[in-house]
Amino acid sequence: MSAYQPPIADLAFALEHVVDYPFIAGLPGFEHAELATAVELLAQCGEFAASALAPLNSSGDAQGSRLERDGTVTTPDGFKQAYARYVEAGWGCVPLPEEYGGGGFPHTIGVALQELLTGANMAFSLCPLLTQGAIEALLHYGGTELKDRYLPRMVSGEWTATMNLTEPQAGSDVGALSTRAVRREDGSYGISGQKIFITYGDHDLSEQIVHLVLARTPGAPAGTRGISCFLVPKHHVHDDGSLGMRNNVTTVSLEHKMGIHASPTCVLAYQDATGHLLGEENEGMRIMFVMMNSARLAVGVQGLALAERAYQQSLEYAGQRRQGQGAGAAAAGSAIIDFPDVRRMLLTQRASISGLRYLMLYNAGCVDRSNHDPDPAARVRAAELAALLTPICKAFGTDVGNELTSLAMQIHGGMGYIEDTGVAQHVRDVRIAAIYEGTNGIQAADLVARKLPVRKGAAVLEFLATMRAIEVELDAAGPDFAGIRTALAGQFDALEQATTWMLQRPAADVEAALAGSTPYLRMWGLCSSAWLLARGALAAAASCTPERAHTQLVLARFYAQQLLPQCSALLGAATAGSGDLFALDASALSSAWPRPTAPMA
Repeated sequence: MSAYQPPIADLAFALEHVVDYPFIAGLPGFEHAELATAVELLAQCGEFAASALAPLNSSGDAQGSRLERDGTVTTPDGFKQAYARYVEAGWGCVPLPEEYGGGGFPHTIGVALQELLTGANMAFSLCPLLTQGAIEALLHYGGTELKDRYLPRMVSGEWTATMNLTEPQAGSDVGALSTRAVRREDGSYGISGQKIFITYGDHDLSEQIVHLVLARTPGAPAGTRGISCFLVPKHHVHDDGSLGMRNNVTTVSLEHKMGIHASPTCVLAYQDATGHLLGEENEGMRIMFVMMNSARLAVGVQGLALAERAYQQSLEYAGQRRQGQGAGAAAAGSAIIDFPDVRRMLLTQRASISGLRYLMLYNAGCVDRSNHDPDPAARVRAAELAALLTPICKAFGTDVGNELTSLAMQIHGGMGYIEDTGVAQHVRDVRIAAIYEGTNGIQAADLVARKLPVRKGAAVLEFLATMRAIEVELDAAGPDFAGIRTALAGQFDALEQATTWMLQRPAADVEAALAGSTPYLRMWGLCSSAWLLARGALAAAASCTPERAHTQLVLARFYAQQLLPQCSALLGAATAGSGDLFALDASALSSAWPRPTAPMA
């Protein structure tokens, strides 16, 4: 397996020239986070990720975490030491509030850090990722006493955290959960029930684990309206901050998974465990979405990060593997990188990864603007864009991540199918990203049912108009950009047509919109990525070296002319409605036809 090379130069270019990070760094509260400082910080984190985390990726996959006889969970060799170095260096606290010991950097830089950590070792990165989601929930809904008691050591990374949502009968249908929370005289709650698929539900990286648990109080309304959120620590915490007795939370088993073997995915049992209410009773879904929205963008980054790691490996292999004779070669023994189809796969990876990186960082920048822009109207508009882009980033990012890691395996040929090369691990690890934190189908439904109707469609149409404004810039940039402009204009037309169709669906015909939601979301992912790639090409032509300008132009042109046409091809599927989807009875979907009762003539 090739060594991980942190893509610092590409991140720096994206921050400066594509997502306007200098503007974000100029917002109130970010004066210490100027571009040069941020890039140097990313370079240092990249060195840590490459030297401390990446070497554990393969060994952690092979060894996995294990449940001991005494009920404790042990992570693979080296993980505990690496996590101690992570905490000591303070990488987890960089984008978190200074009030609780954080670095106060923009969320945009936090997302860039997540890419580096995930690209080096996805299984390791899941632990701090979930901790940050829990911190967000506690910041928004925790009382002063809970914040003061838990946040400083969660922010530092000394304590980790989990999200406990899923139960055997309550997966995507969270409202079906049955975990109970009974209020006690002292104001705490007794939590009883079982949760499954709990990432880092138990481990040996930190002494304390803070579980955020969804549960239902007696007499609560049915469904999602009756869900509350509770903070349930692994160990009780004394008033002086020291840890006390263990709470009544036990690890029943670890799941045996396809990938991310080093990450312990636990089944947890709560038996009258002590919990503390966050927010108010029956406010759990609102709190859950604070955690989930943070996690959904981070999961989109997982698709990007694993695609980058697999691309680096496939590029190196393509330059070394010699097979056959390339066109124009004097003799046999050409490197496979000289063959057109391999070049097509490599350029598909490279251009798609750049587009995804820009999209993730742009989304994160919208989050920063929504929280820090001094103009209230700008904050509202940025919040609308962040909400719109989050399901697109999560679903499109992980779908493309799966596709690109598969391309990396294809470039390796049969050697990629052998575990020893390490490519198969990337394919296995990234597969979960399209499933957890809300399946990609749920993201698509969220896009058309919740985000599209904002301001009766005006929010999404305004963003489409913002993207279309680049057509004028491309037109003025000269003949090198003409093909990009033509391609974008046609695909923007298709996206606009699909959006108009979606907005015109009556409320009674929501099934038609949902039927086309997945191809529609992909249309958005393709167009927004192409738009940002074009921005990068224009910026590089104006202010970068000729080499960088040429690279960005080729990436934008290849994407616009060879990948983006998928958008218009999806228009029919996006607007077809649900008729054919339900035209066959469920029994007719089976390919096992009933056995004939008599010989056929």
